[in-house]
Amino acid sequence: GARRGHWVAGADIATRVAWAWDLVRGLPRAEALDRIVTLVGTSVASQESVPAAFAVLSVAEGDPWQAALLAANLGGDSDTIGAIAGAIAGSVTGLAALPAEAVGTLRAVNSLDLEALTGELLALR
Repeated sequence: GARRGHWVAGADIATRVAWAWDLVRGLPRAEALDRIVTLVGTSVASQESVPAAFAVLSVAEGDPWQAALLAANLGGDSDTIGAIAGAIAGSVTGLAALPAEAVGTLRAVNSLDLEALTGELLALR
């Protein structure tokens, strides 16, 4: 991505992702989340939100539901951070990793046909 985009005066995102992942590794959940907020940052800046998403993913140990819940409680650009972390984890675990009740609520409230949407997104890929 760095070779295809445009240079900006900001930290290297790939380097910050690796740093953020290691920063929270093995810490108790509350301490890890505190580090994400205070050291990684949770603003809309990509140099913060993308590394924060990977740090959340590390804390959640790849569980998409936990990643979404943890991100929702961070503050800042928590919806973007949760979307990134949840999507990465979900791409590995699949829909079955999410609580059936939560998926049912999502379908009912938003009138989403997740399988058709997934098929359309894969076709665009």
